[in-house]
Amino acid sequence: MSAAFDPSFAEEPPIIPLDMHPPVDLAEDLERLNAKLATYLKPEEIATVGAAFDYAELAHRGQLRSSGDPYISHPLAVAETLADWHLDTQALIAGLLHDVMEDTAVAKEQIAQRFGKVAAELVDGVSKLGRIEHQSYEQAQADNFRKMLMAMARDVRVILIKLADRWHNMRTLGPIRPEKRRRIARETLEIYAPIANRLGLNSLYRELQELSFQYMQPMRYRVLSKAVKSARGNRREVVGKILESIKRRLPEFSIDAEVMGREKHIYGIYRKMREKHLSFSQVLDIYGFRIIVKDIATCYLTLGALHSLYKPVPGKFKDYIAIPKANGYQSLHTTLIGPYGTPVEAQIRTRDMHHVAESGVASHWLYKNVHAIDELQKKTHKWLQSLLELQSASGDSAEFLEHVKVDLFPGEVYVFTPKGKILALPRGSSSVDFAYAVHTDIGNRCIACRINSELMPLRTELRNGDRVEIITAAHANPNPSWLSYVRSSKARAQIRHFLKSQQNEESAALGERLLGQALPGFGGQLSEIGALAWERFLRWSGAKSKKAILTDIGLGKLLPAIVARRLSGSGDSAAGTVEPKPQNPILIHGSEGVAVQLAKCCSPIPGDPIIGIIRKGQGLVVHTHDCSGIAKLRGERGNWVDVDWEPGQGRMFDVAIRIVARNRPGVLAKVSAEIAAGNSNILDVGMDDDHGLYTSLHFTLQVTDRIHLARIMRGIRRIPEVERISRVHERKE
Repeated sequence: MSAAFDPSFAEEPPIIPLDMHPPVDLAEDLERLNAKLATYLKPEEIATVGAAFDYAELAHRGQLRSSGDPYISHPLAVAETLADWHLDTQALIAGLLHDVMEDTAVAKEQIAQRFGKVAAELVDGVSKLGRIEHQSYEQAQADNFRKMLMAMARDVRVILIKLADRWHNMRTLGPIRPEKRRRIARETLEIYAPIANRLGLNSLYRELQELSFQYMQPMRYRVLSKAVKSARGNRREVVGKILESIKRRLPEFSIDAEVMGREKHIYGIYRKMREKHLSFSQVLDIYGFRIIVKDIATCYLTLGALHSLYKPVPGKFKDYIAIPKANGYQSLHTTLIGPYGTPVEAQIRTRDMHHVAESGVASHWLYKNVHAIDELQKKTHKWLQSLLELQSASGDSAEFLEHVKVDLFPGEVYVFTPKGKILALPRGSSSVDFAYAVHTDIGNRCIACRINSELMPLRTELRNGDRVEIITAAHANPNPSWLSYVRSSKARAQIRHFLKSQQNEESAALGERLLGQALPGFGGQLSEIGALAWERFLRWSGAKSKKAILTDIGLGKLLPAIVARRLSGSGDSAAGTVEPKPQNPILIHGSEGVAVQLAKCCSPIPGDPIIGIIRKGQGLVVHTHDCSGIAKLRGERGNWVDVDWEPGQGRMFDVAIRIVARNRPGVLAKVSAEIAAGNSNILDVGMDDDHGLYTSLHFTLQVTDRIHLARIMRGIRRIPEVERISRVHERKE
């Protein structure tokens, strides 16, 4: 058995201080790259990479980095990292040329002609989009990430090149101005480090976190670094004693293993202090041990040996061999109570698992004979395909980036389908997340769930080991309220996509009704508008289709009067033109969906005098005439719509009432019984009880109209304990 541990080893990773920058020796760097390439490439392939270096050097000649170094030193460093991962010739060429399209006059076609289409596509995938006029920095960044991730979904080498690029940039970030340094560091911490983790590039992931923390919060980084150095000296004896104990115990079980000590990373210590509100002295487990053995059976045998040496901490054991992480990571994790009560974290894995843990998806090129890599490739491919699904479901780049950020922080909640298949979901996921993880159609049609054979609400948070069964209905649809508790990017994207599609359909139907209402004021009818008039209007407006025009009317982006005037041929419209009074009001039946909304501030019900207003992006919002919420909207000319209740619509509406009653036993039961006798359903009930003579009861009921509500209120008034009852017209949303 071999052992390796030096408590005085250098800080990990090696980080260049902000005020220092090592000199660049291009000849030495190029020689080192060629030496690495010679270990796995053919001579003719090395010559091709050399030609790509010459091409890049010529394109970047005269350009300098912020440090004053020749710019070619950066793509050379990127290519060296790719060589460490044993990437192929095309990826190495793209690494050397990754900035030429962006920073020089070289075009994609020239790269394709000289080095092939594949290399050109890789370079294009890594390159930023051209500047778009009037675009914010945030939107430009979102567009760039979207382009890069879509290129990555086609070829994972794109993101490996980008990660190597970002790694070198972060290592040489010192010379640039502080505000830009912090912005790049934050972007790295939020996007690139999680992508490295998602691809299983553990070493790169940790170093990007460390570098980002150093540049974002340099003072905290220095203080913690100093504290770790001090603790390293203080705990040298304890760590050495633990190591010797492990070395003696494992041979007793006939286990041949490599034992390595490792120091927790500074950012990991900081995050633990922040999340658990601990001081540095309370973070005891800043050291851990990694034990590498020959096979899976020996992993579990080693676990038993350690548990016989030191007592395990209950609940701190994780079996990532039986259930690997989403990025393919496999190990046994256990926390033990060592000498003097010191927590000791141990990771047990095989050599193949260690390769995958350190190199992740890059192991595909490094260790092609490892079986676990095939599984990792499948998982990576599945994740990349999910990016394409998010792309189709997301409306714009910013929304797509938001979904990807959610997806980049996978939790460790493992649940079972009824057939025993394991699904990994983000921590905090609900049954709705589970339903969408199974299939989009299951998510869209789910109405209830059984968790461990018990009927539970859809919003119930899932726990490790739960067995989940989804109940669906053919005519069910996603509920907007699901967005408040789903955690997975797929669920969030698909719900938004469905609601957006539904809103467009309903908005088009509403727009048709509003246009039909406006046209008689200009002497026309909707049925009389021919295809020629619509075609003329589409050319004038630049819209794509008749449905797009109707949708914009329903969403409040176009005034129906302006469209009606154009279609009827009554002359050009102007923004300040007063809309003629329509002949007939729009009839409201209350179940139109997202295109027609009953205002929550006043909760109108049939029988209330109502008025409608078209709000941009919201559609038609219906208020009561006396609603105080519409007072500030009175000046919005042209957006008001005459509306009225459709007779005999028969659906139920929510309404709030307040009851002041004597504080006597049984009064709540009497009121509830009277409401039930009035054929009304209670949606919510609350009470303001200050233990005085009177108490206030707050009910949200369902009624058909004002007459129904009045009948219920008369019944409640007859209860002797009731002093006052009133409808609550104004409710906070």
